[in-house]
Amino acid sequence: MRSDASSVAEYLAEIPPERLAAIETVRSVVNGNLGEGYEEGMQYGMIGWYVPHRVYPKGYHCDPKQPLPFASLASQKNHMALYLMCLHVHGGDDRRFRERWKAGGRKADFGKACIRFRKIEDLDLDLIAEAIRGVGAAEFVRHYEETLRGGRRS
Repeated sequence: MRSDASSVAEYLAEIPPERLAAIETVRSVVNGNLGEGYEEGMQYGMIGWYVPHRVYPKGYHCDPKQPLPFASLASQKNHMALYLMCLHVHGGDDRRFRERWKAGGRKADFGKACIRFRKIEDLDLDLIAEAIRGVGAAEFVRHYEETLRGGRRS
């Protein structure tokens, strides 16, 4: 469910109590592993981490008024979801991430760039932390621009 919250604090206040601890835990993992050059805020009706315009003035090509999205976290109607655009930076990272996830014995409910979950125990927080930590803002922007030029396909 898309939120009209204008801040992360407002968004968190809207989350049902039975989901709040899970959302706060994932948020803490992302914030604790996020490199320099990223910011947290609201983007597309969910918590977002992005490369701000002061770092990358061009913004997101689909909507240049938006900063470049890196990761997002949402409480949807039937599940929670963590969107990890960072998995597409290194060729094959998405595939390797999924293989490692399965090897860890956790059930996977993946979309193209998201992990859907119903409870915190569904997540491999260490693997998520590693994925977030593995891509700095400058590298993310370089990959993004290469992809836009057609140099790489995610």
